[in-house]
Amino acid sequence: MLRLTIDGIKVEASEGTIILEVARQVHIKIPVLCYLEGVQAIGSCRVCLVEVEGVKTLVPACVTPVTNGMKVYTNTRRVRDARRTVVELLLSDHNGECQTCERNEDCELQALARDLGIRDIEYLGEQSLKKEDTSTAALVRDTSKCILCRRCVSVCTEIQGVGAIFPQNRGFKTIIGPAFSLDLENVICVQCGQCAAVCPVSAIKEKDDTEKVWSALDNPDKHVIVQTAPAIRAAFGECFGYPPGTLVTGKMTSALRRLGFDAVFDTEFTADLTIMEEGTELLNRLKKALVDKEDISLPQFTSCCPAWIKFVEHFYPEFLPNISTCKSPQQMFGAVAKTYYAGKIGRRPEDIFVVSIMPCTAKKFEAERPEMTDSGAQDVDAVLTTRELGRLIKQAGIEFRSLHGEEMDTPFGIATGAADIFANTGGVMEAGLRTAYEIVTGEQLPFKNLHVKSIAGLDGIKEASITFNKTFSEWEFLKGVTLKVAVAHGLGNARKILERVKGGDNTYHCIEIMACPGGCIGGGGQPRMTTDEMRRARISAIYKEDEGKKLRKSHENPALKQLYGQFLGQPLGEKSHHLLHTQYMRRDFNF
Repeated sequence: MLRLTIDGIKVEASEGTIILEVARQVHIKIPVLCYLEGVQAIGSCRVCLVEVEGVKTLVPACVTPVTNGMKVYTNTRRVRDARRTVVELLLSDHNGECQTCERNEDCELQALARDLGIRDIEYLGEQSLKKEDTSTAALVRDTSKCILCRRCVSVCTEIQGVGAIFPQNRGFKTIIGPAFSLDLENVICVQCGQCAAVCPVSAIKEKDDTEKVWSALDNPDKHVIVQTAPAIRAAFGECFGYPPGTLVTGKMTSALRRLGFDAVFDTEFTADLTIMEEGTELLNRLKKALVDKEDISLPQFTSCCPAWIKFVEHFYPEFLPNISTCKSPQQMFGAVAKTYYAGKIGRRPEDIFVVSIMPCTAKKFEAERPEMTDSGAQDVDAVLTTRELGRLIKQAGIEFRSLHGEEMDTPFGIATGAADIFANTGGVMEAGLRTAYEIVTGEQLPFKNLHVKSIAGLDGIKEASITFNKTFSEWEFLKGVTLKVAVAHGLGNARKILERVKGGDNTYHCIEIMACPGGCIGGGGQPRMTTDEMRRARISAIYKEDEGKKLRKSHENPALKQLYGQFLGQPLGEKSHHLLHTQYMRRDFNF
């Protein structure tokens, strides 16, 4: 261990530890902008400068390793003046219309300027090139607010393995964006929104659809309904000052009713529906492979995540036959809402306006896909992120913390615990195993509390296996078969597992992939900043929600049984096939 002092405090640290990390251990706050824990430490913004005794120049704390006997000072006049100068220079080239910026009071640059006591911008002069890119369904780029921190570049390249944006040009002419100054729609961008999730300002953000929702709510001819994704309930409270992982399902339901929605439903209902359809599809593929000896596409990949689907369409189109034909729970909801539900209330599909509240920006893109119109209209009309819903409620003057919890409406407000865990990486797979194992064997999944521990947590790639030691006669061909599954989250990890399968590793039967680190609880539309500590808190809350329910397996959902009995018939039946399933396409450069 190395011994050093920071602001006179004696500290011990292992070799290779940077000054910033040691300072945090003793609760000394060193400001950062470009630094992104576990992803990026490049020392480019220089706001983390500190003074080290014996060193002529100030050093960036985020890239400078500690040494034995080092004496670090984080609050000298020289340090404060240097940080102020750096931030003043950033502000001089930054669009300072804070009053109308959606990141007002949630902006890292604004907070840093306030903490440093900056009241005036000393440096005025030429402004760098400004451009607003609104070309995609999900994201908006505004270079007038970009501070060149490169967080978005690191996440897009290193975590997601997409590489849609890079620094272009040099010096004062540097701009962050797609090559050749193209718009995002003209390059390979999966619209996952992880860039927007890490941006410290408002240079990249979700496309705001709140006005579209207000217009629908104000239209007396529209029956406006809302669905809320599983991951929302464990993160939405953060918009109103609650700690990460605080479950606010009831308050959220109450707030949505006060906004004027005609019905408040749960995407978890169609998460249960997804398990029934996708699980049946997997069992059918296994039967064709093991009994009929057909050359069937295995492993089967989950299809809940639209950013992952677009990633495959661009980078690995040879795996399109492996992807489940199931639509995502969001799109299944829209399809059944504008058919089954519309029939129950006597309305036409086009008279029903479906709003989704999602942790994801790519869901905006998914809702506009031309394949998603099997109900006879656009299945989902508008998608709001968690952050957008927070703004909507504040615009309405609703005091969220004072609300009492309410239950969601039937029939689409009933869900099992298996649907809750769709929010977490590994959750879709675990939910599927709970149902598939019981359908085949007649017994409950033999894991403590129904949790498959090996596919939980934040490891990038996880695996599990389970053997069918007994079966019903219908599934006799599976007796003795060991089902092998894998889970990956973050598209960089997806690429790793796809390359593994592409290289001949055909041991898996089913693979779950989610684009965002941690799964949907770490989605690009969730409250910022999402650290691993916050992901774990949200994951823990989701498991708590699951464990607190009486029904914890999708096939036990009574409203789902009613849907099949009255409308769909059976999983993978003719009506299910038409409404709930689709095919995805090779994109190459057809963006």
